[in-house]
Amino acid sequence: MNIVIVDDDRLVSEALKTILEVNGDVRIAAIGTDGREAVSLYHQYRPDVLLMDIRMKDMNGLEASAEILKEFPEANILLLTTFLDDEYIIKALKLGAKGYLLKQDYASILPALRAVESGQTVFGHEIIAKIPDLLQKKVSLDYSVYEINEREQEIIRWIAEGLSNKEIAAKMFLSEGTVRNYLSQILDKLNLRDRTQVAVFYYQHK
Repeated sequence: MNIVIVDDDRLVSEALKTILEVNGDVRIAAIGTDGREAVSLYHQYRPDVLLMDIRMKDMNGLEASAEILKEFPEANILLLTTFLDDEYIIKALKLGAKGYLLKQDYASILPALRAVESGQTVFGHEIIAKIPDLLQKKVSLDYSVYEINEREQEIIRWIAEGLSNKEIAAKMFLSEGTVRNYLSQILDKLNLRDRTQVAVFYYQHK
């Protein structure tokens, strides 16, 4: 079984390599340190399983997974993290990653690799317990679909909390006229009539 390991902590990568290569049928083909390198190494080695950390600089493991799976839908990607983060779990499920394990659970990594190689999907016990609740959660709105930027999102939130243009301007260190311009753009992008509808829209999609 050929494995590529990608983790921005070299000590973790080397520890995983040592643990896994004790088993004669596991070969670590390469080690990478970030998501961009993961994409490159996957192209180069086409491993049986890509074992990858989620939190990395520049391009994280989820972003790298999305890029790899877009070109290679059959790719077996097993994600590792030290964080039991709901958002990460949901994204991993949506992307089609074959597994999501907590990095601390070293004993589960080799069995998980074997399971993923054989076509199974693997999630750690702590993660499995959270999945039913996560799937029932209302997914937060992706404002980028409406071309709403971060500053406009902040103004929407202040409007929903009942602040006037003058109060928003003071909080955001903007002129009142600038806030009015932002509000006009928000109304146009969301196809709404007034600030009351903006507040309703915010709470409907919170």
